[in-house]
Amino acid sequence: MNIDNYQLGEELDSFNYQQVQEDILAILERGCSAVLDMTACKYVSSTGLRVLLYSKKVAASKGLKLYLVGMSDEVKDIMEVTGFDSFFDSFKTMEECLENVK
Repeated sequence: MNIDNYQLGEELDSFNYQQVQEDILAILERGCSAVLDMTACKYVSSTGLRVLLYSKKVAASKGLKLYLVGMSDEVKDIMEVTGFDSFFDSFKTMEECLENVK
C-alpha cells in the first residue's frame, strides 16, 4: 500500500481549508492513502471537520485510507464532542500508525 504524509498547520479552518483539501486530494489522486500529521494542529473548525470527512469519503471511494496522527488534546476534544472520532483511524505517533497499517 502506498502511503503519503501530509503535515497540517496550527489550525484547520475557513482560512486554509481549500489549500488543505486540495493537498489531500492530490495525494489520493496519486493512488496513495494519506496520513495526516496533526501534531502541530491545535484547532479544527466545522469547516475543517468537513474537509476531513470529505477527504475520508474520497479515499474510501478509491479504495484508499485516511489516517490521523498526533491529535492534540484540544483537537481530540473537538473530534469527540462532534462524534467525528468514530469516523477515523487515529494514532498517537507516526511510528504507531505505520506499524498498524502495513
